[in-house]
Amino acid sequence: MARRIDYSARYTHSTEQVYAALTNRDYWEARIEELRKYSDNRVESLEIGDDGIDLVLHHIIPRDSLPDIAQTVMKKDMVITRKEHYSPFGEPVTGTYHASIPAGPGSLTGTMSLFSTDTGCTLRTSSEAKVFIPFVGGKLEQVMLVNLVDLFRTEAQVTADWLAKQ
Repeated sequence: MARRIDYSARYTHSTEQVYAALTNRDYWEARIEELRKYSDNRVESLEIGDDGIDLVLHHIIPRDSLPDIAQTVMKKDMVITRKEHYSPFGEPVTGTYHASIPAGPGSLTGTMSLFSTDTGCTLRTSSEAKVFIPFVGGKLEQVMLVNLVDLFRTEAQVTADWLAKQ
């Protein structure tokens, strides 16, 4: 059974400003630089076109940094490829993401929506974790989602800081 969670990052900047950041390679490099404090990360590709924004990120989490329950499943460092797509600018901007882990026992997917608010804008991410291992699957899904929220919080703070400097 899959588990779901929503996370909303609220910004005092407009949707136009946040979307402009999403199209800027320097912004993505700033996000990745912050994440490198915890593990090896990189921007694999960033493409901006008439169909919107396509992004591929790689995250490598050392096995010994994983929670004990995850170490029972992952016998090597966890290599995560996260692919994101954002629609062309509009109200709202919509998006999807998919995180894949080679030899991983499940999946992590989600949708994003960037929309205006009275005080700026919100980027809402709805995520779904599925782990296909009897007995421990639910625990692993919960661990994935809790860590994902921590990741989203860090990314939201980097975004707010980056926008404030522009």
